[in-house]
Amino acid sequence: MEYRQLGRSGLRVSVIALGTMTFGGRGGFANVGNTDVEQARRLIGLCLEHGVNVIDTADVYSQGASEEILGQAVRGRREEVLLATKVRMPMGEGPNEAGLSREHIVRACEGSLRRLGVDYIDLYQVHGWDGQTPLEETLDALDTLVRKGQVRYIGCSNYSAWHLMKALAVSERYRFQRFVSQQIHYTLQAREAEHELVPAAIDQGLGVLVWSPLAGGLLSGKFRRGRELPGTSRHLTEWNEPPVHDQGKLYDIVEVAVRIGEVHGVSAAQVSLAWLLRKPGVTSLVIGARDGQQLADNLAAAQLILSDDEVAQLDEVSATPLPYPYWHQQNFASDRLSLADRTLLG
Repeated sequence: MEYRQLGRSGLRVSVIALGTMTFGGRGGFANVGNTDVEQARRLIGLCLEHGVNVIDTADVYSQGASEEILGQAVRGRREEVLLATKVRMPMGEGPNEAGLSREHIVRACEGSLRRLGVDYIDLYQVHGWDGQTPLEETLDALDTLVRKGQVRYIGCSNYSAWHLMKALAVSERYRFQRFVSQQIHYTLQAREAEHELVPAAIDQGLGVLVWSPLAGGLLSGKFRRGRELPGTSRHLTEWNEPPVHDQGKLYDIVEVAVRIGEVHGVSAAQVSLAWLLRKPGVTSLVIGARDGQQLADNLAAAQLILSDDEVAQLDEVSATPLPYPYWHQQNFASDRLSLADRTLLG
């Protein structure tokens, strides 16, 4: 297992992390999975055997059940793992049961600590943007949690680039704890993060954790042109995240990944994950799994080395047109591009 530095922090994290959205299976999350404690122990044990040291969850996953199951599953092995969880989404019906106010953050952190059965959270992430709470309040609350020892590091998730930059500016101005990472969606099927989020991370020294790196299973190789398998993908249920805007292009991408996988004797899923691990700025891929066989296959992507030609093939089939102002910068500013600029325009 390879380990990479998480942003400007001194924390070293495995390039594969375990996501636990499948733990619990309550409410709408039943469409994703219903892993119980015993299954969770087996999956986590397999991850630890392969060198994974990050396990990611969120308070909203199955309304706290994911954190509860994770806490029970790592009991006795707490020092072997970095626990990451999130705050922002609704945890009840009350007016302060969601968002990033000081009130909600502090109570949510206390709830996560209790459900996980731990004294501290290694990486506490805001799960999304809250445009109605001042960033000063949000970041002050997170800073307080770090200084109290309840949280070690903080990160954000699902921010736009201007949200991210504004938050970093507020942290610098008031000397609050700074985000060390952002957790974003980034796949062969959805490369929008390359436009601003990845360059911003490189420029500002943030780690990049990628959620759903197989696009909810669509890049696994099972779903190919003319070979749909009804009922086996969460995209064929009420869960439609991430969206598919161009189904034909998705099938083209999968065909190339399958072809490259056949050359290496591996799955299209491994190829898709290995491509991401070659991308600038990417620190770790947060993978989920319903069973040990699926998890073992995904973990093996950490050892798969794609050739430059294979990466170029995947780049080409998944490429998206440059939006403005990037096509203008490519045409008229290419003589003075920074390292961050070159992740998109180089």
